Amino acid sequence: MQAACDSVLDDIEDMVSAQDPKPHDRQFARKSIVPRANKRRQQQTEDPQADSVIPGTQKIWMRTWGCSHNNSDGEYMAGQLAAYGYKMTENPSEADLWLLNSCTVKNPAEDHFRNSIKKAQEQDKKVVVAGCVPQAQPRMEYLKGLSIIGVQQIDRVVEVVDETIKGHSVRLLGQKKDNGKRLGGARLDLPKIRKNPLIEIISINTGCLNACTYCKTKHARGDLASYPAEELVERARQSFLEGVCEIWLTSEDTGAYGRDIGTDLPTLLWKLVEVIPEGAMLRLGMTNPPYILEHLEEMAKILNHPRVYAFLHVPVQSASDSVLMDMKREYCVADFRRVVEFLKEKVPGITIATDIICGFPGETDEDFWETMKLVEEYKFPSLFINQFYPRPGTPAAKMEQVPAQVKKQRTKELSQLFHSYNPYDHKVGERQHVLVTEESFDAQYNVAHNKFYEQVLVPKKPEFKGKMIEVDIYETGKHFMKGQPVGDANVFTPSIAKPLEKGEVSGLIYEFSTVHQNGINGNAASSSAVLLQQSWRPDGVTLKVISVGLALLAVIVAYAMEKLG
Repeated sequence: MQAACDSVLDDIEDMVSAQDPKPHDRQFARKSIVPRANKRRQQQTEDPQADSVIPGTQKIWMRTWGCSHNNSDGEYMAGQLAAYGYKMTENPSEADLWLLNSCTVKNPAEDHFRNSIKKAQEQDKKVVVAGCVPQAQPRMEYLKGLSIIGVQQIDRVVEVVDETIKGHSVRLLGQKKDNGKRLGGARLDLPKIRKNPLIEIISINTGCLNACTYCKTKHARGDLASYPAEELVERARQSFLEGVCEIWLTSEDTGAYGRDIGTDLPTLLWKLVEVIPEGAMLRLGMTNPPYILEHLEEMAKILNHPRVYAFLHVPVQSASDSVLMDMKREYCVADFRRVVEFLKEKVPGITIATDIICGFPGETDEDFWETMKLVEEYKFPSLFINQFYPRPGTPAAKMEQVPAQVKKQRTKELSQLFHSYNPYDHKVGERQHVLVTEESFDAQYNVAHNKFYEQVLVPKKPEFKGKMIEVDIYETGKHFMKGQPVGDANVFTPSIAKPLEKGEVSGLIYEFSTVHQNGINGNAASSSAVLLQQSWRPDGVTLKVISVGLALLAVIVAYAMEKLG
């Protein structure tokens, strides 16, 4: 469904231009107007004007695709909308607006995103799109007329949703800068609704230093921009005060953290470890080989820390140096092996997860068999297998492609190899400490992780959630182990506060007025914000009453100004 206005606005501030009539011009124009009673009666039967719609009273359904960085962005957007008064719903059919947070890594993910837009339009829903797809390709035909919130503009999601509810089409795609220097993105202290109240996802930087020929994410997230360590530590400290027991650090490349601000990843990690309470855990995100090589000694020490998972995600993508060169990965297979061998020696039992792309342009049978041999040698317990998809606008899309059937066959063969071994058989009978954070997909167990971030299923008891417990491993599968709690073992409580309820807004909650700074009418009611301290968390009804009252006040003020103009 097209927006009420045909033209697309680059920013909300563009809605009023210098060419628009001023109040004096409108008053002067009225002198030549002859009122007609029948026209007045006709207007009363028409639909109300878009500006008479009261934002903040509608229901919003949000869906997020992609990585943990995208999920963190989604949590921040949901938190701001809920703090303002919108009701977040898990039922798409009852929602007034769909907020679709996209991923541009693979074709299938974008296909799902595009199909969701079409479905929303068929159901006459308002739509706001976010994430990497519209940021990288805002002029795609299927995005025409839709409101877009850029990956660095998520702190303005309320403004975009407000205007979309009123029938306007708004696009915010700018980069945040401070004195000309690109910033990491939106503030870290924004309201958030965690998908899992026990897990806090913290983006430590955005963008990366690479120029991989297959990657579309770079087009959206841009070059490396890191958050200051002090802000990241403060976000972690606040999360633990809200009952979080597990922190995930995420970015497009965590290993590159700090290179743009004169620091590095180990320095940040040592600062974070200081604020992690006993029984809580820190999980590192993905790091590419080039940026971890120079920090191997320090990283080994950190990964051995009792409050840090001995887990690292290091993508290899291919075991062929010629393929890696075509990918512009800036490392060779020997570099990857050095990382793996060193960490396996210095961090006994460490879990190394990796990614592999099957069928990259120019990949020969010999190249592929080198990759197969690497997997056979290391028997990675966690392996992400991806069939190559040419992404529009990337150099790899212009290269000579491997036939589709060959790509499918190689993907199948590598998957068969991966499923031919069980990495946990030797762990039956072990006694392990595990942190319980989730519920299994079949709702039969609680999901926990041991020191090596290996999945352990434990009995579904509410008192275990968010706790560190001791279990005996009695059964294993391809992707999990099963543990029986030890009867006389201690249960550690990592949190110093009760976790938030599912759907509850975390952090510092801001209540924004309907008329925002530099808004449409430019009246005195613009940019009102009330800081609600953590000691008082208003419920959704209270927030909605406040927002409706402010909205009505803004409408009355605007109407009065029109009359006085």
